[in-house]
Amino acid sequence: MTGIETLLNGFRKFHEMYFGKDPSLYRDQLRHGQSPRFAVVACSDSRVDPGIVLQTEPGDVFAVRNVAALVPPCEEGGHYHGTSAALEFAVTGLGVDHIIILGHAHCGGVAAMVRKQEGGEVGGRFITAWTDLLRVARERALQADPGLSGDALLRASERQSVRLSLDNLTTFAFVREAMAAGNLSLHGWYLNIFEGDLEVWNPKTETFEQLS
Repeated sequence: MTGIETLLNGFRKFHEMYFGKDPSLYRDQLRHGQSPRFAVVACSDSRVDPGIVLQTEPGDVFAVRNVAALVPPCEEGGHYHGTSAALEFAVTGLGVDHIIILGHAHCGGVAAMVRKQEGGEVGGRFITAWTDLLRVARERALQADPGLSGDALLRASERQSVRLSLDNLTTFAFVREAMAAGNLSLHGWYLNIFEGDLEVWNPKTETFEQLS
């Protein structure tokens, strides 16, 4: 099967699996409104769909996807409000309990940032402006280990990108207020989909620890 029919066939399977087995699943959520406990900021990469990776059910996760799973810093007069608006709705409108930054290995957005910082060319008018927000991640990786280069620098920059997004989350007043009230927790996860591994950021030890 090729072309758009692949997606149409996928919808038929979805309809059979969810509506055929439990017609009330979506109808109840539409009637009463969504109430997800988790907001996940994930990359747009087609290989790291959070619904598949985390095996969630409809209504479990409020997903925010963009290039490099990036949370920009709060800036009311800037130009990067799509992700910020989604997070504001998740926290103040839906009252999620957790925000998870789900970064991943072999991220094209992080690679584009590193390539530009090293003097290479990056195509795209909008991609460059967006991934430039990650340049601090590369700087932090090199501060921690000045000898990094190549793939090792990319992997370290990807992990530091998760940390950077966690830091940027706390620049939003609504995030800080929800955390101070004990209603919101932040989490940083790093997925290596090629090895089937997930690493969880531990703020106490300041390390990523592999999920056993």
